[in-house]
Amino acid sequence: MKKIKQSSRIQASFLSCAEKKILVKIAQALPGWITSNMLTAVGVVGSIVIASGYYLSNYDVSWLWLASLGFVLNWFGDSLDGTVARVRNTQRPVFGYYLDHTVDVINEALMFIGAGLSPYLDLRAAVLAYIIYLALTLNVYINVHLRGEFNLTYLGFGPTEFRVVMIALNAVLFFVGPSLTGNPAIIYISFAIPAILLVIYLVTIIKDIRHFSKIDPLKKNVNTNTN
Repeated sequence: MKKIKQSSRIQASFLSCAEKKILVKIAQALPGWITSNMLTAVGVVGSIVIASGYYLSNYDVSWLWLASLGFVLNWFGDSLDGTVARVRNTQRPVFGYYLDHTVDVINEALMFIGAGLSPYLDLRAAVLAYIIYLALTLNVYINVHLRGEFNLTYLGFGPTEFRVVMIALNAVLFFVGPSLTGNPAIIYISFAIPAILLVIYLVTIIKDIRHFSKIDPLKKNVNTNTN
């Protein structure tokens, strides 16, 4: 098999340093029968729990705690599958890369659409946010190819920070959510999420365009016709 060159992983989020140490310790403590693929499956289960919790919050706001538990499960599985492989030196660069990022798309769809099915986020805004998030993710994969860098951090926020914010938001909604149910303002507030993601996306691609323009400048058309 052709040797695959590994991209540099850039961890520059607020929690990355502490998180990395915690993940390594957990990976070292896990029993050998728990594999990376099993942890990937746990991440998917977490996403299903998130979507279920948000949907069920239509009937009782207390189900938001289930969604928060889902974020913890998703973090545990999604963050540890690669860490366990690295700690045990059992990496599968091709299979692991494909499986991890394919599953990520499924997980993100469950999270965004699940949140959109709750009474606290307009479904149209959730789908739009998911589309923009996919565009951001695609930009990451483009940079993996062109720069050899894998970076999922934006303005100091990565997937873990996003989960922490969502858990905190769920706690707030538990107390104020019932008063928001059926409020037309929810629609306008909901679209703030894709708007923020769109700004991050535009800033990111403008920055990348400037970078690639410098390293690959426009070449002047030199006319070699001597007639």
